[in-house]
Amino acid sequence: MADLDGQVRAADPDRWLSSRFVADAEARADLIALYAFEAELSTIPTRVSQPLLAEMRFAWWTEQLDGVFAGAPRRGHPVLEALAATVARRGLAREPFDALIEAQIGRVHGAPHDLHALFVGPMTTAATVLSGAEHADAAVEAGRVWGLTRTGRAAEAKATRAPANDALKRLPAIGFPAVAHAALANPDAPDGVKRLRLVWAVARGRI
Repeated sequence: MADLDGQVRAADPDRWLSSRFVADAEARADLIALYAFEAELSTIPTRVSQPLLAEMRFAWWTEQLDGVFAGAPRRGHPVLEALAATVARRGLAREPFDALIEAQIGRVHGAPHDLHALFVGPMTTAATVLSGAEHADAAVEAGRVWGLTRTGRAAEAKATRAPANDALKRLPAIGFPAVAHAALANPDAPDGVKRLRLVWAVARGRI
């Protein structure tokens, strides 16, 4: 798990910082398993130059999800083993994982960002891990804010922030680290500034 934590810290520092606010070690490990899976997917286009080769890599991950959701992940693969444990422990649905892979394939071919698959689905899954499936819908608008910010649509993200915060009133405090990174309006801000912004967001329960 330490290796996965380091992988996520390098590949996805904003969500890694948010995960530091999860007090329960098992719940934090489950979040890291989700984020490590996404990190693996996001690096595929940087490793291969041809879209067909990228599709083959993504197809491999889709096949591996069969084992993950059957409770029989590929042995010796730390991401798949950790993800299988998370899926079983939290009763996660497969659909967001498949949708994420399909959206990543679309990006390889130049398709626009699918905000729901790339950002909303992963955030509601993270909220499910921390606070249960019954609270996942409270994170939908926060996922949109995060996606809009990450795709350079700052004005739309700002306009979506108020309804997102209204919805987050229904999210238990224990689930807030799943959405806290949506408070980072400037992805290029220094690490220290991001840490302070996250502390303030978590303290208020608002992004």
